[in-house]
Amino acid sequence: MTALGGRKAGFVSTRFAGTDGVSLETAKWAATLERFGLECFYFAGQIDRPAGVSRTVPEAFFRHPDIDAINRTVFSDFDGPAPRAADEVGPSEPGVVRRDFFSPYVRPPQIARRIDELKAHLRDELYEFIRGFDLDLLVVENALAIPLNIPLALAIADVVAETGIPVIAHHHDLPWERQRFAVNSVPDYIMAAFPPPLPSINHVVINSAQAQQLAWRRGLTSRVIPNVMDYEHGPAAPDAYALHARDDLGIQDGEALILQPTRIIQRKGIEHAIELVRRLEIPAKLVVSHAGGEEGDDYEQRVREFAHLLDVPVRFESEIVGEFRCLTPDARRCYALADIYPQADLVTYGSSIEGFGNAFLEAVYYRRPLVVNRYSVYEIDIAPKGFRVVEFDSYISAATVRDARELIQNKELAREWAATNYALALRHFSFRVLERRLGSLVSQSLGAER
Repeated sequence: MTALGGRKAGFVSTRFAGTDGVSLETAKWAATLERFGLECFYFAGQIDRPAGVSRTVPEAFFRHPDIDAINRTVFSDFDGPAPRAADEVGPSEPGVVRRDFFSPYVRPPQIARRIDELKAHLRDELYEFIRGFDLDLLVVENALAIPLNIPLALAIADVVAETGIPVIAHHHDLPWERQRFAVNSVPDYIMAAFPPPLPSINHVVINSAQAQQLAWRRGLTSRVIPNVMDYEHGPAAPDAYALHARDDLGIQDGEALILQPTRIIQRKGIEHAIELVRRLEIPAKLVVSHAGGEEGDDYEQRVREFAHLLDVPVRFESEIVGEFRCLTPDARRCYALADIYPQADLVTYGSSIEGFGNAFLEAVYYRRPLVVNRYSVYEIDIAPKGFRVVEFDSYISAATVRDARELIQNKELAREWAATNYALALRHFSFRVLERRLGSLVSQSLGAER
């Protein structure tokens, strides 16, 4: 794709940092665009990319105080700290009013004014981003899909409508997929910008159900590009550093390491993993790799209480498991998740809702046996490919326990299933799939020849 050499692409989102699914997939897309010859730049509220290719605007982050206050007011079921009374709101924050006399479908005028102010600010910042880096293409990562930052989406829609700049809108989580956005006072904003029906935007979704729903609900065509992993190049074997992980995670000799490689949020179904470990009746510890917090602390507290109730040893290890190796302030070793996966005896993935399922792909990449809840995208886009995993449907059955125990104890069977899964993933969810589908879309967006 040499015709694209010298072109510049700007990624736009609320956050490009950490190990959330959007940030991880953005890195894969950026690496692919760079192989095509494009330079990549970043606009978000939090960014861990180099400063020379980034424009950080705090109000673009979905947990910025102003954005948080808007969300707590306009969505009746939004998770987070309780709204503050009007007399406690500072001059730089939205005028959050008491809701005693308001229907959840009625938008307080102070909120509308604050959304307009923030939209204007973010619109100006986006123009500076485009002009400053002389961009040819915008790639919007989820900011026009999930309504976590309404002013940002409205600002993007304005800029695209005013400039006609080519856009690839990569949608991971659409508004109707989350119950907490169902009752709201901003249906006009959601219809206008999540996603916007503008001619220079090419829409991309990550599963076929989203493509059908986007066509039905918004009349928009889209392409399906699934999440991917670099199956062309398998993982390296654990080195001497990684081999300390089991000891540092408190896994004793003869104990199974059951890995839950997700954030602690309700839709991840961590209680299923706890119940499974309790019913396995073999020495085992459950390791939860990620922190919670983005949707409040209630679910994490429920998980801890449930583990205590069932007397299941659970290690919450987000302090020493992350994106990179490091040392904690008290000189403990930190591990990348890539250090932990190869040493897990079983991976649990009990999600009830997923846009696609990065943890599924990761477990297959590291050739680990899997227990999976049959969430809808798995049933439609993954299971029909023929993957060999232990499945359950919303609850842990006796068969689930029996088959999971067999996979832990029968290493040869686990290896056979892992080899089958890896070959299937290489065919359907590899980087070459991303390159083929994204390459065609970029060429179309920029009018270049492949």
